[in-house]
Amino acid sequence: MAWGGSVFLRQKTMIPLDKRTLDIFKHIVDSFFETGEPVGSKTLSVKLEQQLSSATIRSIMSHLESLGYLYSPHISAGRLPTDQGLRFFVNGLLEQGNISLEDKQLIEQACEEKGIDTVNILKEASAILSGLSSCASIVIAPKSDQRVKHIEFIKITEDQALTVLVTTDGQVENRIIKTPLRMPPSVLREASNYLNHHLNNLTLTEAMGLIKKELQSHQAALDSLTYDIIDKGLAGWSRIGDSDSLIVHGQSHLLNDVESVQDLERIRHIFSVLETKENLMSLLEASAEGPGMQIFIGAENKLFEMTGCSLVLSPFENSRGNVIGALGVIGPTRINYGRIIPMVDYTAKVISRLLD
Repeated sequence: MAWGGSVFLRQKTMIPLDKRTLDIFKHIVDSFFETGEPVGSKTLSVKLEQQLSSATIRSIMSHLESLGYLYSPHISAGRLPTDQGLRFFVNGLLEQGNISLEDKQLIEQACEEKGIDTVNILKEASAILSGLSSCASIVIAPKSDQRVKHIEFIKITEDQALTVLVTTDGQVENRIIKTPLRMPPSVLREASNYLNHHLNNLTLTEAMGLIKKELQSHQAALDSLTYDIIDKGLAGWSRIGDSDSLIVHGQSHLLNDVESVQDLERIRHIFSVLETKENLMSLLEASAEGPGMQIFIGAENKLFEMTGCSLVLSPFENSRGNVIGALGVIGPTRINYGRIIPMVDYTAKVISRLLD
């Protein structure tokens, strides 16, 4: 891959193509990025440095179509890249992109002006990304991530317990969990003691990540009943969608290429996708699980399969390396990947540093 950043590759293998075929494919993709219109063999024969006949070019285009990289939107029309073709291009043919010094300065200045106010920093990051990319931008992040002071399990009925969470700023959260009948009170005490020992003034996100990792790796010396109580207690707060907020800027940019009722329906669908908490949770979880930045092109992600859009998404972290949110850019599948990928990556790094 030409671009030097960390991108999650969704197409595991790429079919090797000869130089002539690659040259034709790149011209079609470049033209798609520029105009969004199909390209025919006669147009390509003029643009190509090699002297190739229209018949030869049509044969190569048919081969690319058989591989799933191109398609013809109309009979006798030229070709456009498919989502699979765009993935092939982004993974292996995208020219190296470097964020300009001017863009770096704009991102840093905009975010740093907001001081230590996390919400305002994230809002500004979303706004500057939208402005620089001329696309819609999103930031998915916790509404608050207070440090945990105390957690306790209290029996309230024969088969229920109350989980009480107290943060250092005095906020109190309660959740009710199911417990086995006739469970010894000592189990709740052991679960409470274990959690309080490991919280150590961590933020809620840090605490959940640390404890769940230890439980999943079976490092904790707990009996199965205590383990089950702790797992249920954590479940009330571990779902990202319970506490995440969404910051969106530049939705109007998505309307720039609307030419039909079908286009408008796709845009309405993506707005609906972004307004659903479960969708936010899946995006942030995907970002947390993948190795760094991820690129979703069109139908590759079920959330965007009906939208005709791409999403460039990068997680941002705290000082302990825990993913606490994600930011990205959403636009048509012909967005300027070479410019937007490093822009999103750099913004995520600035956010990680400011929220340290």
